[in-house]
Amino acid sequence: MVHSTPEKTFRRMIDLLLAKDMNAVADLWAPDGIAEFPFAAGSSPRVLRGREEVRAYLAHYPELMDMKEVAALTVRPTDRADTVVVEWTATGRTVATSQPYLLDYIVVLTVRDGLIALFRDYWSPLSAAAAAGTLAGLIDSLERKDA
Repeated sequence: MVHSTPEKTFRRMIDLLLAKDMNAVADLWAPDGIAEFPFAAGSSPRVLRGREEVRAYLAHYPELMDMKEVAALTVRPTDRADTVVVEWTATGRTVATSQPYLLDYIVVLTVRDGLIALFRDYWSPLSAAAAAGTLAGLIDSLERKDA
């Protein structure tokens, strides 16, 4: 693959998400690339290892969330040329409820040879569950875990 900066790779990922091309999004990952979700809760995975786990995770996303636009996007360089911090906001509608949503994210992205080596996504599981109409299920799963 042609070498791409982390920012270009991230912006390509956003374009593909908006186009609902989840296979192409997964193809942006290195074969051994990692996706981490440090704030994941309930049944959401905390780590995806490798491109194919990312592909499986993304497969049904368009059936859950209909992302319409990126309302804000700020890319912040780090002291490493292969890593950026991205603050972004997605808007759209929840497929199950047709309700609008607005979700904020912070991603630490490391790219190797133009492919995603590490995608550390800091998002709010409560906000995402509320947007998806699954907040009650998330709360139930958390209460069961503590029991």
